[in-house]
Amino acid sequence: MERRDFTRKALLGAAGAGLLTGCGDGESSASDGAPNVQTNKQVRWRLASSFSRSLDTIYGAAEVLSERLKALTGGNFEILPYPGGELVPPLEVLGSVQNRTVEMGHSASYYFIGKNPALAFDCTVPFGLTARQYNAWVYSGGGMDLLRDLFADFNILNLPGGNTGTQMGGWFNVEVNALDDMNGLKMRIPGMGGSVMSEMGVNAQVLPSGEIYPSLERGAIDAAEWVGPYDDEKLGFHEVAQYYYYPGWWEPGPALTFYVNRDAYDSLPTQYQEALKTAAAEANVRMMAEYDHRNPAALDRLLDEGTTLRRFPDGVMERAQTVTTQLLEDNAAGNPQYRKIYEAYKDAREDAYRWFGTAEMGYADFAFPRVGDTAGSA
Repeated sequence: MERRDFTRKALLGAAGAGLLTGCGDGESSASDGAPNVQTNKQVRWRLASSFSRSLDTIYGAAEVLSERLKALTGGNFEILPYPGGELVPPLEVLGSVQNRTVEMGHSASYYFIGKNPALAFDCTVPFGLTARQYNAWVYSGGGMDLLRDLFADFNILNLPGGNTGTQMGGWFNVEVNALDDMNGLKMRIPGMGGSVMSEMGVNAQVLPSGEIYPSLERGAIDAAEWVGPYDDEKLGFHEVAQYYYYPGWWEPGPALTFYVNRDAYDSLPTQYQEALKTAAAEANVRMMAEYDHRNPAALDRLLDEGTTLRRFPDGVMERAQTVTTQLLEDNAAGNPQYRKIYEAYKDAREDAYRWFGTAEMGYADFAFPRVGDTAGSA
């Protein structure tokens, strides 16, 4: 189905209604429906993405936003998205919105934890919330208000802008059979996952998508994680790495975010503000649906082409979980804002895990087939 066919009726159906219900700070609700825009004011904005145009699902969220916003406002409010590097470097999107070089951005907030480590909670933390659990926390569990306070320090309004779902563990040119195999490994892995990996002896690096393939090819890195089968196949990682590990314990539900310069947002008519929120919510739903639809066939193709699937050894994940807990506590100890968000996030995770562990996992453990693989022993 083409994006333009993802109609207002579909948005206000079960998926969209669930996402739009209970949004704080004036978010549209399911009962409101799409905003009925009465103004004829012409507005033209630019949006800087961190992602390349070839990544049609993750970059495509900005295109969905643009298309739906134009339709909702009768063409009067247009946002033109630009791929990473065309307006600003991919890893400078947040700053470009903060200083209003552009009015909007689309990125993963864990790229910017150097500015404030609490930004990780706007995207994902290791052993954290899945995509559905994250949406529950943000839209209905108070997470939105906490994150809005965080982004106020950057003069930015944040809007959820998609989620990849639980990611794969990445591409490796060496086997990981035990915890010791991680020591000295050069790996592209951003965010808090990179911090955890560093504590486990990995040389963690942050690279934009366009630099991963050549770095693997020439041996500058030994391993790299990106997203999952669909995007990874597009980027050709199976051509330069043999082993495909899972699960991506550091990214159980990484959320993408639309950044809106607060001054630019405040200058909009109220109807345009509501239309923007509605279009962003649709883009959020759409990205998750696209990945869940596209990843299965892509994984099959990768395996057919000779990729070797491996599960991380329990010893690696157990150590990672221990390091993650300690790192979260250390970050919270010296940052009151971090502590406030972390405690709320942790409570939401405990509630979600208890429920999902009963209903979802009870069903999945029985019904879901597992692709044949080999796991390490320690």
